[in-house]
Amino acid sequence: MNASSLGARSVEAATLPIIDVSGLSSSVRETRAAVGEALRRACLDKGFFYCAGHGIPQGLIDAAFAEAKAFFERPIEEKLAVDKAHSFCNRGYEHMRGQTLEAGAPADLKQGFYIGPDLPMDDPRVVAKRFNRGPNQWPADQPGFRPVMMAYFAAMTDLGERLMRGMALSLGLPENHFDAFVREPLATLRLLHYPPQPKDAAPNEKGAGAHTDFGGLTLLMQDDAGGLQVHDAASNSWVHADPIPGTFVVNLGDMISRWTNDRYRSTLHRVVNESGRERYSIPFFFVGHPDHMVECLPNCLGPGEQPKYAATTVEDHLKAMYQRTYAPTPAVRA
Repeated sequence: MNASSLGARSVEAATLPIIDVSGLSSSVRETRAAVGEALRRACLDKGFFYCAGHGIPQGLIDAAFAEAKAFFERPIEEKLAVDKAHSFCNRGYEHMRGQTLEAGAPADLKQGFYIGPDLPMDDPRVVAKRFNRGPNQWPADQPGFRPVMMAYFAAMTDLGERLMRGMALSLGLPENHFDAFVREPLATLRLLHYPPQPKDAAPNEKGAGAHTDFGGLTLLMQDDAGGLQVHDAASNSWVHADPIPGTFVVNLGDMISRWTNDRYRSTLHRVVNESGRERYSIPFFFVGHPDHMVECLPNCLGPGEQPKYAATTVEDHLKAMYQRTYAPTPAVRA
């Protein structure tokens, strides 16, 4: 199987807009509003864009990739010591082909590691068995892993909060509209390793099958191997979202589509690693406060139009997505 048989095409990078979000931190409202307008255009189109000017130190990004690579290169018995099967809140190692994102396709050709908000066992949310609450698992004998990942997690949480201020502007709302939503958010950091696409791959076998994300915003840092493909509804085709140095790829999840009555797009995407070498990526799924109510925004309804979705909480939305996809419901993939 090769890229052409999977139907992806190369396009100019500008097909997915590059948005400099540094203006969101400006003291000038017009500058912040200009970023909001750029986000609006991207969200109405494919719901995918390259995020530049994010302010995340390159050294932290490089350290996260180095720790992820070192973990995935460890012997399988050491990785299985922190298998997420040992976790009640879906944290830890996911073995190769441990997930199938595309119904009817072979299992995804990747291995991963899940990290979330690190809560002790006596935290009231853990005691109450709230959805996806609990402690992380950490690999032994890799001392840099935990501090690097928690620093990265904190930096990405901050970026997610800034982007949600931009999302509010994009929707013509006050900048602080989503402040309650971003408080103590559910979020998942995933480390992913994709081996090269096999020359004798099974029909429709891919690194990650075609899927949309469940939650709010996905902030993806990928290495230079390429392989991310985004569905273009206008042409009913797949386009490559090649890496651009210094940028994250950001896409909207199903919850944002629900919030906007499908005005904003949660778009199918997949991974096919045709580079001939190992591929590493680090997606961060920013989901929001679990008790926050998600109901159609009034300014996303046209004259006489009714909401397509009933009001729900962030947590209940995620549970419903899992019940639709998995049985029994594990914890949040985001």
